[in-house]
Amino acid sequence: MSKPFLTIADTGQYETNIKKSRFICSLAPVATETAAKQFIADVVAANPKANHNCFAYLLGNDDHIQRESDNGEPAGTAGVPILEVLKRNELHNTVAVVTRYFGGIKLGAGGLIRAYSGTTAAAIEKIGIVAIVEYQLIDIQINYAQLDSLNYFLTTNNIVIKDTQYTDKIIVTIAVPVSHQTVITDQILDLLSGNVTFQKGAIEPTAISYDK
Repeated sequence: MSKPFLTIADTGQYETNIKKSRFICSLAPVATETAAKQFIADVVAANPKANHNCFAYLLGNDDHIQRESDNGEPAGTAGVPILEVLKRNELHNTVAVVTRYFGGIKLGAGGLIRAYSGTTAAAIEKIGIVAIVEYQLIDIQINYAQLDSLNYFLTTNNIVIKDTQYTDKIIVTIAVPVSHQTVITDQILDLLSGNVTFQKGAIEPTAISYDK
């Protein structure tokens, strides 16, 4: 079974204080490198007095685009730790910016790595992770006498009903995971003794709450 495509659930922030320094992690789901760069620029613009805005992002199904920056912190103490946290959580299409307001106490290399990685991990936990699942839209054409049976089947199996149209026939539009569509349509065929017509529509990526 292939791994689910995971990303951050929403745009959000988490803030903590470590030895008088403020660390603010801003996270967002992004689809393109342009969007990632714009998010970073927006965070920088919102924090003009910050000492550092360190970042990392991953893009693509196979994370073929990976970028990170220490933004003035000692090499390897900020950008890479942020990136490693994104990887450890198996996130894709996600950008993280950790803003630091220096409080006057130096943390040392180990302290900085723990601060940047820990703040990022806490932000992910606060905001949450979603799995992006592709749903196939399917139009089911039936007779009026079949509607109760079909609705009962769809409801008891927690299948999403997107629309119902009433003409000389009834067309019920459902959304099912692409990987389950054949099983579900076969079950409906059996339920309605083959007296049903299917028409596939678009595929819709849908975010589903995910808990590891």
